[in-house]
Amino acid sequence: MIKHIANLVTCCRILGSGLLLFFPAFSVKFYIIYIICGFSDMIDGTIARKTNSISELGSKIDTVADIAFVTVSLIKILPIINLPQWVWLWGTVITIIKIGNIIWGYAFKKQFISLHTIMNKITGLLLFLLPLTLSFAELKYSSIIVCSTATFAAIQEGVYIVANRENQ
Repeated sequence: MIKHIANLVTCCRILGSGLLLFFPAFSVKFYIIYIICGFSDMIDGTIARKTNSISELGSKIDTVADIAFVTVSLIKILPIINLPQWVWLWGTVITIIKIGNIIWGYAFKKQFISLHTIMNKITGLLLFLLPLTLSFAELKYSSIIVCSTATFAAIQEGVYIVANRENQ
């Protein structure tokens, strides 16, 4: 049973992401579920390592949970906040780089590659914290920090994929 705890925590993030759809963004209930989902993202990998239960399945479930959480969060939050157009453009560039990384990784490894680099984790943390800072930090400034970090992480991921390709 202990070997499944990490995957159970990850699955709770998927469930929590679905629950977010039923509460108004920035309400107390929304924030509680949002924080629980974020916390689950921080601890599931640690639990897997501590219980020696790291698995390919767990990694895939984690990726699905991350996508679900980010997608639902964007669906709930983006209509409410007013992002400057340059943030949308910058986010599009980051997305194109990330999609290119996925295509490159699949073309040469014949599998979906999702690297959990430190910079990707920092980007995820900054994205997670962003809605929690809206009441005291100007979005245009915090967006620069998040977008800069995400750009570096996406480029770094591409470099890792290419370097790994050349070492084979």
